[in-house]
Amino acid sequence: MMFVQWFLRPALLHLASEQRLVLMHEVLTRFFRGVLIACVLVLVTGFWMIGRVAKSTVQAGGSFDMPIAWWVMAVVGTLMVAIFMHIRFAPFRRLGDAIKFTAWDKAGQALGQIRNLVAVNLTLGVLLIVYVLLA
Repeated sequence: MMFVQWFLRPALLHLASEQRLVLMHEVLTRFFRGVLIACVLVLVTGFWMIGRVAKSTVQAGGSFDMPIAWWVMAVVGTLMVAIFMHIRFAPFRRLGDAIKFTAWDKAGQALGQIRNLVAVNLTLGVLLIVYVLLA
């Protein structure tokens, strides 16, 4: 997210808007494939690890009370995945459709929405890391 927001996007400002929109769509198409795989892996492994600890604790005769930091990670992580899914299946789809039909204004609006939502996810991710390090 940081690469696209802070390095790629500013480097493309010298291109014509149509070229920039097409290039960003191509880059995000490949990037989002990897993010989708990472989202699935993070959710599955994260909830599996919580379940494994809970099961082991109960089998040992204890009571499992999930630490607050784990709750925060699970909730914020799930929210971040939900935001990504929205990005991928709403504004990103609109971006592709707008490019396909050369509706450059609509493509620019869709890319702006993607940029804003990615900024939200990036902020959530950084805050989550800081919280976990301080907890």
